[in-house]
Amino acid sequence: MDLREKRRIINKIALGLSLLAMLFGLFWLAWVLFTTLRLGVAGLSLSLFTQMTPPPGAGESGGLLNAIAGSLVMIVLAVALGTPLGVLAGIYLAEYGKHTWLGRVTHFVNGVLLSAPSIIVGLFVYAVYVARTGNFSATAGVFSLALIVLPVVVATSENMLRLVPDALREAAFALGAPRHVMILKVTLRASLSGVMTGILLAIARIAGETAPLLFTALSNQFWSLDLNKPMANLPVTIFKFAMSPFKNWQEIAWAGVFLITLGILALNIVARVFFRDQHK
Repeated sequence: MDLREKRRIINKIALGLSLLAMLFGLFWLAWVLFTTLRLGVAGLSLSLFTQMTPPPGAGESGGLLNAIAGSLVMIVLAVALGTPLGVLAGIYLAEYGKHTWLGRVTHFVNGVLLSAPSIIVGLFVYAVYVARTGNFSATAGVFSLALIVLPVVVATSENMLRLVPDALREAAFALGAPRHVMILKVTLRASLSGVMTGILLAIARIAGETAPLLFTALSNQFWSLDLNKPMANLPVTIFKFAMSPFKNWQEIAWAGVFLITLGILALNIVARVFFRDQHK
């Protein structure tokens, strides 16, 4: 067997193993999506969007109105808090702090925070905020979710900005543009799609986070948008209802899983279509 034939065989084996690995991953993904669709659609009803989470023994009544509203409020506030800080930190790391000790330290700390389990973030916010104030609250939940959003946006913004060719920066400087104008008008605009992808990844991550909210926002059976009190949310409600012995609670939990999955999918599709049109 000559060298060329040996390389051809090795290439076919590598391609075959790659294809098997892809099919293995797609199999489990399809199974998860099929199960979510099958059980989630069965739990959908009008009462799911018009009634509050039911108490134990409430029969077939009950919905997720308060949990949906609470999740939306906390996700929006967490993204609004973490995104600007994350983008600014990413700009600093990519444009100003490449060769500084502060940039290296910030990059290292962000990497640690990015890989930290979410339950540690929840315990941290519980220790520094909940334990000191003496009560669970939606504000604590927003802080914990914002701490999860922050490192994702920082890492994505930094990486996307560093992918922008230096020729664009030099062209802006050659035209007399100040550094901050070059960043806003050239590099940030060129990497906008990538930065938005990072924000979407952050939203997708916090949409289903349960552990931080168990230690911070907890839950609420009733309608409440008071940020200083416990607030109902989909992840904690799904966790409690899925573990319960009541059949209607389990159906509501699967409907909640379906809503989270559908919301993240719709958000990604809309964003990809929008930025594709913007790019064109």
